[in-house]
Amino acid sequence: MQKIISIISLLTLSIVLAGCSDLGVKPWERDVLAQQEMNLISDPIESSLNDHIYFSKEASSGGQGFGGGGCGCN
Repeated sequence: MQKIISIISLLTLSIVLAGCSDLGVKPWERDVLAQQEMNLISDPIESSLNDHIYFSKEASSGGQGFGGGGCGCN
């Protein structure tokens, strides 16, 4: 019985470890992700309007990935 449990545990562990071995995008798959259809916002006018709304609310321009913003009263 102990041998069966250890074999099942070993198989389960190997399946779990093998499931995490294929993370990320391969270089030959990047061309598919770079296509125009894969953009979250495919319309450039909508993108510029969203940037304008962000600028108006945050009182800052460009680089939406950094912290900061504020009221702009300095």
